[in-house]
Amino acid sequence: MTTANRPALEALKPAAMTGQRKLSETQLAELQKEFDALRDSIKADLGQRDADYIQNIIRIQRFCEIAGRTLIHFSFTPVAFMLGVTALSISKIMDNMEIGHNVMHGQYDWMNDPKVHSRNFDWDTACDNKSWMRTHNFEHHTFTNIVGKDRDYGYAVLRLSDDTPWHPLRSIQIAYFALLSIFFQWGVALHEMETEKLREGTFDLEEKKPYIKAMLKKAGRQVFKDYIFFPALAGPFFWKVMLGNGMANLARNLWASSIIFCGHFTEGAQAFSEEECENESKGHWYYRQMLGSSNFEGGRLLHIMSGHLSYQIEHHLFPDIPAHRYAEMSPKVQEIAERFGIPYNTGSFAKQYSSVVKRVLKYSLPSSLSSKIKA
Repeated sequence: MTTANRPALEALKPAAMTGQRKLSETQLAELQKEFDALRDSIKADLGQRDADYIQNIIRIQRFCEIAGRTLIHFSFTPVAFMLGVTALSISKIMDNMEIGHNVMHGQYDWMNDPKVHSRNFDWDTACDNKSWMRTHNFEHHTFTNIVGKDRDYGYAVLRLSDDTPWHPLRSIQIAYFALLSIFFQWGVALHEMETEKLREGTFDLEEKKPYIKAMLKKAGRQVFKDYIFFPALAGPFFWKVMLGNGMANLARNLWASSIIFCGHFTEGAQAFSEEECENESKGHWYYRQMLGSSNFEGGRLLHIMSGHLSYQIEHHLFPDIPAHRYAEMSPKVQEIAERFGIPYNTGSFAKQYSSVVKRVLKYSLPSSLSSKIKA
């Protein structure tokens, strides 16, 4: 496709997110072929390199956990204690981001290794793995940024576009944002509860009983492990170990939430109405993933610690491809985006996170005011 053939930027009504580019059905079909071919080429190349990568990451994560818990348990100086908290925080972040998130997406199912198969893997967080796969793998990745369908869009507590009605309580949503960040694992664990249905009077307790049972069982194990079992092993140092574990959980929550928010809630990430996405083709689904996602830039360590969700665009396009491959896929995705005239939203981590905070503040205002604020 030549530059002259790129689709023109169309002004759409606010519900459809002003600034969205429109592609013809022919162009969407071409886009599908391009991305399908890229996905197939990487799938065909998966092998020992990818197996070695995830196994090495698991070994590093386990080393960090052992080192962290040992230092927290036996530390007698603040420096040793904080080194332990840091190591345990790294372990929990790696377990959640580069291992748990990616393994439960089925990125390593092709290995037929039960330790890294999506059916078997469980992670070090309060959220039940089966619940997460229902709300994230299916709901979020199918209905990405569709207001009213994607419950990850704002996590039912944040107003991020004028499509969501304003209420006076939205004026303090920056406080909800802070609380969601601090208690992120619990917000994710409770996600399938669909608490918004309580306000609507449509909540079905019987329907939710299996989920509630599984959630309480998993959350109970996490609380017991970090706040009873390991502290009890320390005897008179019970409270020191409990504090260290709590600090590591807090660090993991703040980090994970920041990574997720930077991939979904930046000012450049677009939202969509249900009407826009009715009977969409796979080409349109690819197109929506690009418009609704954001990347951030950094070094290899930052990419690993983010679970390679620094390449959120690539992850939304190819959720079942091992995430460490996104770095090599990114230049091709950018080249395709440029040819089709599709924005490729990227920037530094600081820039993207700042954009998220600005968006949360912007939509804490009534629509009559937020619509006048430039993105």
